[in-house]
Amino acid sequence: MHLRLKFIGSVVVGAVIGVVAADTGTFGIKPKDGFVPTKEVAIKIAVAVWEPIFGADPITAEKPYEARLSNGVWFVEGSLPPGSVGGVAEARISKEDGRILGVIHGQ
Repeated sequence: MHLRLKFIGSVVVGAVIGVVAADTGTFGIKPKDGFVPTKEVAIKIAVAVWEPIFGADPITAEKPYEARLSNGVWFVEGSLPPGSVGGVAEARISKEDGRILGVIHGQ
């Protein structure tokens, strides 16, 4: 009986530690340059998010993609051929942790 209670207690303590670690961000590593260190990585993430939302063919048609970093946020957008009318896919991605802060497609 004691062994069973010790086991259950260990499981509960382990679960609590896991939740605390997840809540405080102490799980795993934190790269010194953030999880999205370059514009190439930001573009890959944006395309991976855009394609299921807007479709692979329309997103491919918006190449080349551009990315710029401002205040720790990657601003990624597609492009249109010169003289084209319409909008492009846009994404905002946190350099530090890779969170998708927003996605839109212009008209």
